[in-house]
Amino acid sequence: MKHAILLQVLARLLRAPTPLTVIDTHAGAGVYNLLGEAASKSGEAELGVARLMSDPTAPGAFAPLKAAVEARNAPVGGLSLYPGSPWLIVQALRPGDTYVGCELRSDDYGELAREIGRAAAAKDVRAVTLHRDGYEAATARLRGGGRLLLLIDPPFERGDEYDQVVATLACLKPRATADTFALVWLPLKDLETFDAFLRQLDALDLGPTAVAEVRLRPLANPMLMNGCALVMIGVLDLAAEANAICGWIASRFGAPGGLGRVCDLDGANLAKS
Repeated sequence: MKHAILLQVLARLLRAPTPLTVIDTHAGAGVYNLLGEAASKSGEAELGVARLMSDPTAPGAFAPLKAAVEARNAPVGGLSLYPGSPWLIVQALRPGDTYVGCELRSDDYGELAREIGRAAAAKDVRAVTLHRDGYEAATARLRGGGRLLLLIDPPFERGDEYDQVVATLACLKPRATADTFALVWLPLKDLETFDAFLRQLDALDLGPTAVAEVRLRPLANPMLMNGCALVMIGVLDLAAEANAICGWIASRFGAPGGLGRVCDLDGANLAKS
C-alpha cells in the first residue's frame, strides 16, 4: 500500500518542472532479498507482493509499483528482489532532483549506501545517504527552501515514536506551502492510538490532509498488526487512486468486513468505498 501510493504521489509531484527534494527518514536497506532466510521464514512476499504481481485484476493504480518490481528483477525475471522506498524514489526522480535517505542501523546503512549510489548514478540523480537519526536529519533539512516531500516510515520500535513523528511534522509548519508535502506510514493496531495520533496531527494545522487506511481486521487487539495507514499531507487529489489501492488490498487480504478507504482527519470519506 505504502509503495503503490508513494509512486502515485511522486508521479503527480514530478509533473511540475521545479526540482524536488525527497527526505526519507527511515530508509532501510534500499532493496530486499526475497530469497533470503528472513524473507523465506516470514513468507510475507508469497502472501503479499507475489499475489499482487500475479493478479491481472489488480487496479491500474498498482501499475507503477508492478513495473518497478519487474525492472528491479530484470533481466533475470521472477521475484527474487523487492525494491524499498529509496530505490523506488530514486528511479522515479529526474536529473536535478535530490534524494536524502537516513538510516541509523549500520548493516542496513551499508546496503543503502551501495544500492542507492549505483541507482542514483544510473539516473543522474543527486542522492545523499546519512548514517544518523532520521528525525534529527529531517528537522535540520526542513529549514531550507525548495519543493519538498518528507517520507516518515519508522519501525515503531521506540516508545516515543508517535511523539517523534509529531515533533518532526511540527517543523513543517513554518514552511507549510503548496510546495511542501509529507507522507507518514503508521501501523494500525488499536483505534485509540490511531485516533490520538490523528488528533495531534489535526492540532498542528498543516493544511489539507488525507488518510489512506487498510484495515484487515477490526482494530480491537493492540498486540496484532491489524492494518496500516498512510497520512498524506498536501496531497488530496489522489483520493481515487489511493482508495482503489486500499480497497483492493482489504478485499484480497483482509478478513470479512475488512476496510479500505481514504478520509480526512474528521473521518469523512474522500472517495467512494
